[in-house]
Amino acid sequence: MATIPVTKRGAEKLREELHRLKTVDRPWVINAISEARAQGDLSENAEYEVAKDRQGFIEGRIQEIEGKLSAAQIIDPSALDADGKIVFGSTVELEEESTGESVKYQIVGEDEADLKLGLINISSPIARALIGKEEGDTAEVQAPGGLKHYEIVAVSYI
Repeated sequence: MATIPVTKRGAEKLREELHRLKTVDRPWVINAISEARAQGDLSENAEYEVAKDRQGFIEGRIQEIEGKLSAAQIIDPSALDADGKIVFGSTVELEEESTGESVKYQIVGEDEADLKLGLINISSPIARALIGKEEGDTAEVQAPGGLKHYEIVAVSYI
């Protein structure tokens, strides 16, 4: 299995979710199933079906997270030394050349991405256009609204 890049913060969030699934959600759904069983005929018991579906989701998510953590390559952005180049974990300040609008993004893994928080997926078009570039370079990004040009104002590893 290929390694999955994850920031230190992202790995911690996955561990927290895994802990919650195993210690809170799993026991809750087991209890809900036993209560539904106690109500009698399972063939027409909607609560039982819902609880079993929920159990399947929880168990699937536990397996998914465990798989991701076992294949994770955990990267601490603050420990990076990429000589000013944009790499996974970098925080990048950009300015769109046509509008002068300034944005700040951190390049993270798939599970961590949240555009509202400025966290973009490593496989997104903008992240792919930025990887390997340095402060002062220009990046061309094919966006849904057309081709955009960004000047790289700053690169940091935080």
